[in-house]
Amino acid sequence: MTAPLQRSEAPGDAGVPLADAPTPVGVLRRRAGTGHTASLYVGGAIAAVLVATALLSLFVHLGDPNATDLLGRLHSPDGAHLAGTDELGRDILARLVRGVRWSLGIGTIATAIAVTIGATLGTIGAWRPGIVRTLMVRSTDIGISFPFLVIAVVIVAVVGHGFWPLTLTLGVVAWPTMARVIYAQARGLCEREYVLAARLAGVGGLRSLLTHVLPPLVPHLQVMAAFTFADLLVAESGLSFLGLGAPLGEATWGNMLSASRAYLIQAPWMMLGPATAIVLAVLAANLVGDGLTARDHAKRSRSAA
Repeated sequence: MTAPLQRSEAPGDAGVPLADAPTPVGVLRRRAGTGHTASLYVGGAIAAVLVATALLSLFVHLGDPNATDLLGRLHSPDGAHLAGTDELGRDILARLVRGVRWSLGIGTIATAIAVTIGATLGTIGAWRPGIVRTLMVRSTDIGISFPFLVIAVVIVAVVGHGFWPLTLTLGVVAWPTMARVIYAQARGLCEREYVLAARLAGVGGLRSLLTHVLPPLVPHLQVMAAFTFADLLVAESGLSFLGLGAPLGEATWGNMLSASRAYLIQAPWMMLGPATAIVLAVLAANLVGDGLTARDHAKRSRSAA
């Protein structure tokens, strides 16, 4: 006689029939969903705190970030100065808050410029074969062949320092990678059967582009924007650290790091504040990007199933 179906006796799974046990695919999907949700929540929470800090600084006065006090220079954190003071007696916390507005402003606007240029050129190159596609691909290859930070250094050295010169420079030099990714995705979409059928049915090129090609590109644009923001934030801080970004004396995280080099032993808190702020901002952007990537993969898996 055939033995009756036995229940699983595996640790942690006792009493569950083998037929009812969760499949490995289901377990992996639940784990992937939990992972991307956690990444989005953590990254979004950090980003929300930074944005709220930048907005509140417009209405809550924490002191003049450029006010000097030579008698109170290099004071460790205390009740009067929660993050301590720097080599000129300036309040580090007030300068950190001012740096949030500078760094987030440059990162956000420069990312928007890079996304706009890259998405436009990548989509047009995928949609229009011939000389248009060739020019887009070759210009992208040239842009990617040079490190964008080196190009940014050259441009900033020519156009000068300041918020808008630095923002426009970073936005202009960061588009080739965006264009390459969007071009690859858009070209695959343009060759889908439903897109070709729509064009054969007489649907206009612009309408088909806006209806059938651009909507599926939105998840890719979101992911690329998150990672591009992190790269540009580091680039802005690096240029300011080298004295090529913000004007000297401006309360930015890169300038603060540059000034702290001479006081690493005597006043380590001068370095900890801006370094922690940069790490948190970059971590938030990367967590959001990872979460969006995992969510997109999970949606594709569910669609394929």
